[in-house]
Amino acid sequence: MIFARSVPGPRGGLAPHLAPVLALVVVLGGCGDGRSLPPGASAEARAAFEECRSLQHDEKQACYERHLLDELDRAGVGPALEMLETVAVRDLSVEAQGHVYTHAIGIEAYSPETPFEEVFSECTVLFQSGCYHGVVQSHFIASGAADAEQVVEVCAPFEREPVDRWILFQCLHGLGHGLTMFYGHHLPMALEGCDSLTNDWNRESCYGGVFMENVVNATDPHHPASELLPGEGEGGDGAEEGHGTRGAHDHAAMAMTEAVEPLEPWEALRAEDPHYPCSVLDERYLRACYMMQTSAMLWHNEGDIGGAATSCLDAPEGWRFLCFVSLGRDISGRTVLDPDNGLDECGKSPEEFREWCYVGLVKNYVDVTAATGAGFAFCRRVEPWAQARCYEAMGEQLLGLYADDAGRREECVAARPESEELEQACLRGARVPIH
Repeated sequence: MIFARSVPGPRGGLAPHLAPVLALVVVLGGCGDGRSLPPGASAEARAAFEECRSLQHDEKQACYERHLLDELDRAGVGPALEMLETVAVRDLSVEAQGHVYTHAIGIEAYSPETPFEEVFSECTVLFQSGCYHGVVQSHFIASGAADAEQVVEVCAPFEREPVDRWILFQCLHGLGHGLTMFYGHHLPMALEGCDSLTNDWNRESCYGGVFMENVVNATDPHHPASELLPGEGEGGDGAEEGHGTRGAHDHAAMAMTEAVEPLEPWEALRAEDPHYPCSVLDERYLRACYMMQTSAMLWHNEGDIGGAATSCLDAPEGWRFLCFVSLGRDISGRTVLDPDNGLDECGKSPEEFREWCYVGLVKNYVDVTAATGAGFAFCRRVEPWAQARCYEAMGEQLLGLYADDAGRREECVAARPESEELEQACLRGARVPIH
């Protein structure tokens, strides 16, 4: 579920106003690889690892989350994220669920008594910037309002010059999550909330958060964000001893619920329709919807990548390529950035659309690592006919990493493409003039 600040169009044209979409991660049970933590690991990280690593599924997640939030209370956002990163090195299930854990840290870090920008600035890009998204979710829910002015104001501080599009995206994506929760996971109302934003890129960024929250809440209803809503998650009163901000979250959530008129229930997913909710939404939402849809497909078909690729062929013609971009993103998360497995899984896509699977995969490599080495290395391994598209996608990612042409040009050249054509594909994606 962050990539290039744009998504390529089906004929190689680029759509610069479009926003990235985050990858969902597959939930892995069981232990890590059996090795101990690195010598420099803190005592708190070691205690968490020893207690939690042998547990399974929900018990393991709850165990690690408890330790991470204890570290957050004890030492702050930075040390909690550092603990998570340390443990993830040795426990693959933690790495696979890293974005979920960072959401939890961000959600719990925010308190209405602390300036929003101050808490937001303490987060990092670890595990696809989930901490940023959690802070925005928590802040938005605590505000108890979702009128057009409030929606626009939430992320306005990050639109001041010079604009850092990466950070702005994290805010807008989190806003989409928050709107969805505000409206009781009524997807159309949340999307209409995003429509209040002032330009296409902002709206697409927000839509992506809405669709991700829709899928996550349907497939994992006890994920950390559910604790923000009264009557959801573990423990009805939500006030877990030892985590001081949760009571404030509950109070704000109750006020929020009372402020929203009851809505007709919204069916998040439909097993009989792998394209739902895209199949019932207005066309202006379909780009963001299909950029998330394979997460729903894989949930319905129990992780059958080939089956999801077949379902993508039934997407409307104008959005079919995006379904395969979505599939590549999901494959990246499910294979935990393993390039051999990524090649094998994208190989289950029909050749006509396989390059788009590679696009989604390498974009997610950049989103997870905030670096380009793994993505460019992957592009060198794909079939020759797919390499130009892959390098162009990597070039697009550079738009979010470098503010100037010089930095993006240097990255494209340093990648040492095998031909001038591939270097130019990277430069074209990065919007750098080709001499």
